[in-house]
Amino acid sequence: MGARLLVIMVLVVGLLAAGLGVPLALASAAASQQDLFTNRLIDTIYYASSAERPLTEADTSQLEAALRRYDEIYGDAVLVLDTSGDAVVASRTPAPVLDENGRERVTLALARQPSKPYPLILPWDDRPLVLAEPVLADTEVRGVVVTISSTAAVRADELRTWSLVAVAALVALALGVLVALPVVRWILRPVRRLDEGTGRVAAAVLAGARPDPVSDNSGPPELRRLSASFDRMAEQVTQAYSAQRAFVADASHQLRNPLTALSLRLSNLHGRVDADAAEDHVAALEEAERLSTLLDGLLALARAERTVPLVPLAVDDGVDDRLEAWRPLAEHSGLELVRDGPRGLRATGPAGAVETVLDAVLDNAVKFTPAGGTVTVRTAVRGDHVEIAVRDTGPGLAPDELDRATDRFWRSPGQINTEGSGLGLAIAARTVELGGGQLLLELPSGGRAAGGGAVAAGLRFRPAPPAAPAPVPARPGTRAARAGRAGSSAAAPAP
Repeated sequence: MGARLLVIMVLVVGLLAAGLGVPLALASAAASQQDLFTNRLIDTIYYASSAERPLTEADTSQLEAALRRYDEIYGDAVLVLDTSGDAVVASRTPAPVLDENGRERVTLALARQPSKPYPLILPWDDRPLVLAEPVLADTEVRGVVVTISSTAAVRADELRTWSLVAVAALVALALGVLVALPVVRWILRPVRRLDEGTGRVAAAVLAGARPDPVSDNSGPPELRRLSASFDRMAEQVTQAYSAQRAFVADASHQLRNPLTALSLRLSNLHGRVDADAAEDHVAALEEAERLSTLLDGLLALARAERTVPLVPLAVDDGVDDRLEAWRPLAEHSGLELVRDGPRGLRATGPAGAVETVLDAVLDNAVKFTPAGGTVTVRTAVRGDHVEIAVRDTGPGLAPDELDRATDRFWRSPGQINTEGSGLGLAIAARTVELGGGQLLLELPSGGRAAGGGAVAAGLRFRPAPPAAPAPVPARPGTRAARAGRAGSSAAAPAP
């Protein structure tokens, strides 16, 4: 935007310089040309009056001498033509040959028409200035005097004038730029602070901290008011976002104790409920358990939405830990857990990010893969990041469901009655975003027909420091989807 404003101001200065300089140069050139025309016209008329007697008496020796002296002094050729257009006297030998313009002017002079002024002579037009005046004797035309003058001096003067105008225009442009730069900076300072402060405000809002103000009371009044309005908006958004997260966390905490007490009371009623109410008793226990799971998910989501520091991650430790944690349940369900890919991968991200994401995707992979299936966890280096992919042999998702799978509380229409809160993948996706990455769900090559399941891709973490990372403590399992991939913008495989 600053460059565009600067270009506009320079364009205005250039147009002003052109609007003043071009007419001045044109006027100067026209004045110089008019002086040359007037002077040569006077000389032509003088020699036309002087040639009357020599032409009448047929004695042109003195006239020829006068013409030669004139040519020697001024460098302009002079011709005296008879009525048939043949040269009678010339200041040079051989006599100059007239061009089409000269012959046209001789024709007009023989018709007793005065010489007309030339149009503006441009610096690159090297044609001579030809003037013709009739020689009259008792109102009878006896001949024509023609002067052929060089325009080199006029064109050189015109070129100097144009050069001065161009230099003046360049100087004006340079001065305009020097003046415009601080003005543009002053105008755009609030805009730059807004642009730079947007990222800081977003980070502060996510972290629940007070954003730094972008207004510094500089710049035009309109932009100062805009900066102040932006600061007020950022403050209000921060307060609203903090209140929302606090409400979710507080509500979850406040509901946990009565829910736990309710679950205990329902459990204590086991064996004491009439047979007619036994089915309702079991349903109440299941609903209490589902509500407890939902509260756990809300608490995890509230924690995931906070900005957290990035720490070194031992990718292998996290993957191995989660595989061991989920292996008993997988074996109980008749599934095989497989680890594939190179080892020794390291990255930087939120503490426990690998465990959180794998808990989410392995939960769904184990839940929806039928007995006899396989769940494969593969690590790989893809360009400048590390990738952790989970592939299962379950039924998978429909292509139009992949984009919605990470929405909060979203459940596939075919899995409404399946246990779960619908928050697992939302938590995993937010955890990956905190590490600078993205959680993507995609079908394997060939779609469902290629073995079912889905592949989640795009966990990208920042480079890990050279030092060996400290082990990251394992986290308890949570619920999520069927596949996940994790990447890092700078992790490298071990030898």
